[in-house]
Amino acid sequence: MAQDNMQMQRWELKYLIPEDVALALREFVSSYLEIDEYGANRPNLSYSIHNLYLDSEDLDIYWGTINGNKNRFKLRLRFYADNPNPQAPVFFEIKRRMNEAILKQRCGVQRGAVEAVLGGQLPEVGELLSQDARQLVAVQRFIELSTDLNAYPVAHVAYDREAWISPHDNSVRVTFDRNVLISPEFSARFTSEMDAPTSVFGTWVVLELKFTGRFPEWFSEMVRVFGLRQGSASKYADGIAVKGEHHFLRNPEGSSKNFEVGLAAERKQARISRLTRLLGSVGVSRT
Repeated sequence: MAQDNMQMQRWELKYLIPEDVALALREFVSSYLEIDEYGANRPNLSYSIHNLYLDSEDLDIYWGTINGNKNRFKLRLRFYADNPNPQAPVFFEIKRRMNEAILKQRCGVQRGAVEAVLGGQLPEVGELLSQDARQLVAVQRFIELSTDLNAYPVAHVAYDREAWISPHDNSVRVTFDRNVLISPEFSARFTSEMDAPTSVFGTWVVLELKFTGRFPEWFSEMVRVFGLRQGSASKYADGIAVKGEHHFLRNPEGSSKNFEVGLAAERKQARISRLTRLLGSVGVSRT
């Protein structure tokens, strides 16, 4: 199995850009970074990513993003392809934002162990993809957080990723995410099929600049030359906001909270208005 190059702690800047700018940026970035091995020989230098996001009955994780909470996290299961083999990998991931920094914990397990882990059981040693103690800590923390929230799968998010990485270490990473789709999903099924998916960003590309140390000087030059404007682009939160929260409630009648008031409602509407303007500028429908 190839080395896991996930950055455990980093800074992450996001930009929504049109395709022509993305293609020009590819040429610029290729002077500093090399294409990720998973996309090197694929169409458009991209590979598919599928995430099953977990949340509470009242979508507390989603509303934490909408409200802009400084310290928040997301829980997701990541897989890369349709594979019914019970030994195929699934990755339990915690993506936590602490002020401006991004911290990630991740543990790979065999697909056959996922149901038990979601039920609160630690995987057996033979079901782990790595014996690294940090991975066991990650899945243990995932279980604690999901249990505290009574979280379950609510959304399937899929997209195509073009990733460029440093040839020397994993301190710098640039990704282009295209064709971002979201659909409700209340079970842990690992298939690329989606039920009535909604396009989150239309033909716009999500550019992410990721770094673990100082902001690279060539990043500054790239931002200046291409006139990039940093903004928010949450595939999960923006996807739910665009499609509508009611689609992602397993039991809409049983929801005990109403967050869509006051400042939360204003912030959600601001995100929707921004996305609507972007999609409308290129004539893309939400569904």
